[in-house]
Amino acid sequence: MSDFTKKTIAKKSEDIAAWYNDIVLRAELADYSAVKGSMIIRPYGYAIWEYTQKTLDPWFKEDGVENAYFPLLIPYELIEKEKEHLEGFSPELAVVTHAGGKKLTSNYVVRPTSETIMYRTFAEWIHSYRDLPMKINQWCNVVRWEKRTYPFLRTSEFLWQEGHTVHTTELEAIGMALKALEWYKRFYEEYFAISVYAGIKSKRETFAGAKTTYAIEMVIPDGKALQAATSHNLSDNFANVFDISFLDEQGKKQHPFQTSWGLSTRSIGGLVLVHGDDNGLVMPPKVAPVQAVIVVIGAKEEAAQTKLQTYAMEIHKQLIAHGIRTKIDTDFSHSLGYRINEWEMRGVPVRIEIGSKEIDKDSITCVRRDNFEKSQTSSETISEHVSEILTTMQADLLTKSEKNKRELTVEATSYDEFKKIMNSKRSFIRVPWCENAVCEEKVKKETKATSRVLELDRIKKTESTTCVFCGKKASRKWLFAQAY
Repeated sequence: MSDFTKKTIAKKSEDIAAWYNDIVLRAELADYSAVKGSMIIRPYGYAIWEYTQKTLDPWFKEDGVENAYFPLLIPYELIEKEKEHLEGFSPELAVVTHAGGKKLTSNYVVRPTSETIMYRTFAEWIHSYRDLPMKINQWCNVVRWEKRTYPFLRTSEFLWQEGHTVHTTELEAIGMALKALEWYKRFYEEYFAISVYAGIKSKRETFAGAKTTYAIEMVIPDGKALQAATSHNLSDNFANVFDISFLDEQGKKQHPFQTSWGLSTRSIGGLVLVHGDDNGLVMPPKVAPVQAVIVVIGAKEEAAQTKLQTYAMEIHKQLIAHGIRTKIDTDFSHSLGYRINEWEMRGVPVRIEIGSKEIDKDSITCVRRDNFEKSQTSSETISEHVSEILTTMQADLLTKSEKNKRELTVEATSYDEFKKIMNSKRSFIRVPWCENAVCEEKVKKETKATSRVLELDRIKKTESTTCVFCGKKASRKWLFAQAY
């Protein structure tokens, strides 16, 4: 590693917070903006979001979800209509009171989420059971005025997709909410190579206005949790407030049941935290903006230099033709060590080194970013070789994430044991809990840990036991952890 990199990048094992901020900036994922708490997503970071969109959007559309766009500004009175919703978002709302040089007679909220503006419109669009199910999604930005911000993880403005569906029965709505949760779980595991927990949130952690909230939780290597996506069964709560109704097959007026679900650019922050190392990012091949970089080693003679660049261009063409996202690095103004460090910082999965020796022997050196394993191949087999590395690396990163999740998930049989774990090596802790909000608040105050999820496969898995926090009757084990 170059002296410059050593001086400017914190070590993940020593200070994960400082390391994270260093990596986001140095790898050019994002930059700070002139707006407090908001970030600029740079092209390299935005490319990851584009691959997220390209993956999820077809899955949505296959299920009949259609993309639309609703206004950024929401009349304040619409937010007020759903009191529980307003109470949940009130501290985070950005309110527009002036425009056109004048004070407005009615204030507007900058979109924190779109339930209210959408559902007012749904009431006008839905008349009959034939109009259902209605499935709408939008890719947009939202604003939540956060007090403490971190790039990607928690910013005042962020990008996301928000799906909103309307159904004739609550059973159908629950099925939709669970389907969205499964999309998110599949995306994280198959594309971000992150093993996650999926389950339901406690009543205290349920989305404002929802009946049930389902969530995806990441296990970060420091033992903390990161909520990575949510899906909500809204029941008929919003339908009643916004008078959304339809005539059923018997001509009787009914209120429908709804869902909303979303995944945001916070996912990119999770990717950095889970896979990155002391040298920088480690990009899962499926979503890496650059999957392979050809680093051309400089030659002293001009003729040799030209030969190297021609050879490198041929390799580049082969890889591109094979569908591998590839770049050539011929920046001879910097040392080879510096150039290698920069590509490692950006987490490019495969580095291909080409110099005069490689040309003479037709033996190309490939280096994996995750474990720095070196391998040799020829110009004839380079495409197949790199493809194999990418496939193996994608699988290995998921296996590593699964191992990390297992090792950082423990069970506790007493509150003393729970506190000891939280004070020593932070982990996800699975414990019997009475599901009482007062008990939950006490745990948070004393340990900073909150309930994360009741895992899906444990919802119906009941047992006769006692809560580790208060000793009252408990029937299910929940996951608790400190959260980002």
